[in-house]
Amino acid sequence: MPKVLPRKKDTEEKLASLRQLLLFDRKQRFKGRSKKPQCYLIGTDEVGRGCLAGPVVAAAVMLPEINESSELAESLCELNDSKKLSQLQRERLSLIIQEVAVCAIEQASVPEIDDINILQASLLAMRRAMTKVKALLPDLLPTLILVDGNKAMKDVEHLQIPVVQGDSTSASIAAASIIAKVYRDKLMLDLSNLHPEYHWHQNKGYGSKSHREALSQLGMTAHHRRLFSEKFVTGSWNAAEEDLSDCEIDEKVATLVSP
Repeated sequence: MPKVLPRKKDTEEKLASLRQLLLFDRKQRFKGRSKKPQCYLIGTDEVGRGCLAGPVVAAAVMLPEINESSELAESLCELNDSKKLSQLQRERLSLIIQEVAVCAIEQASVPEIDDINILQASLLAMRRAMTKVKALLPDLLPTLILVDGNKAMKDVEHLQIPVVQGDSTSASIAAASIIAKVYRDKLMLDLSNLHPEYHWHQNKGYGSKSHREALSQLGMTAHHRRLFSEKFVTGSWNAAEEDLSDCEIDEKVATLVSP
């Protein structure tokens, strides 16, 4: 019998974290003492809510049943909030997720963001992605949607559960955050080739210092969210601030732009 090599300690720790994410989802799918899933479970998340430029991108994911001791579990052991992963980790996980899960990626455009505000545009993009996934499923079970954040989507007939910090709580939401992030980063890289002076290949449309300086000097492009950008240009956003993380940008935008 071939010798079974022990797993590395860090892999075991990551698997323990994955088990918690899977357990959260499993509790939603298996109610009471049932041994059969009671619903389809779809996780949704968005990326780019706090950006000054580019669309908001959302993904919806229905993961397969994952045996915690399987090779699939080990390959997904780094599954987590996309912001906590490196680019290489996200890209590797994105390929695996899209190969094994039922998933979809959608977006809300810059004009839609300016028209209906970023919160509603984020929910719209998530609804579009969720609808596409739901259309791929047989009509055998009811559907439960886990929505990252504290707001539910409008005009959705299925039961929804908003999950605050869902991308670090639910496996399916974490998976959605990863594939949405990889897709949007590639989209912003392509846009950066058209407008290199805004450094979107580095800041992905977030309000980094170099992006804010270029915006102040050159003005807005068709890819800039006018409401966000005008807040900066008119002085509501202090250009002297240091670079902020994506999370800090999201929080600042929430205070600048009321839904």
